[in-house]
Amino acid sequence: MAHEGLWELLNKFDPTKTAQRAKCQYLSSPERYIVTLLNAEYVVNLSDRNIFSVQSGSPQSAVLGTPYGGHRRKASPSGLTVEPAEFLEQLCILAYLINARDLPLADKLIGAETLPGGQFFFRGLHSLPTEKLKNVFGNCPEVLHRVSAQFDAERCEFGDASIRLYVLPRLPLTIVIWRHCEEFDARASILFDQTAASQLPLDALLAAVNLTVGALVSR
Repeated sequence: MAHEGLWELLNKFDPTKTAQRAKCQYLSSPERYIVTLLNAEYVVNLSDRNIFSVQSGSPQSAVLGTPYGGHRRKASPSGLTVEPAEFLEQLCILAYLINARDLPLADKLIGAETLPGGQFFFRGLHSLPTEKLKNVFGNCPEVLHRVSAQFDAERCEFGDASIRLYVLPRLPLTIVIWRHCEEFDARASILFDQTAASQLPLDALLAAVNLTVGALVSR
């Protein structure tokens, strides 16, 4: 089973306190968390250790019905579509439920290298995927605003286009694009709230960034 160690660790925590820390919902019979990832609802079933997303309609209707975490994409009796979470989605959600802290945002933006241990971790294969952002949005930064609307992103005033969106309930990311012009190449930055490392370990934080960038550039 993927992430078996994370499941074992999650089961040691009090679920009510976990839901409070992670700013999510806990339901019993069967035991499950409801977690928002990139504006989509995910059901984390503790009994069978499955995570699935609700693709349309009201998530509350789906989570009260039969769990479908171990199945391929299909419709539930309520007519909603559910789909098993992918590997990186599972990693982000489980690591978040384990590590999240009930802290207010610092409202101070920092780069990845400023996070504790970040100057050593975010290198080489662990570098942030800013090239993908630059290649897709560098010629038309305003497109970033359009494609990010489905994630309820908030427009910011940095660069030629910038947004803040929540990957997880306590984890916002700020993305900034500078337009390509005759004098300068396009650039992109990914910034974190100063509390980011308190909500996710660095490997899961990188996974969250990759999920976010992948979702934006594929639209």
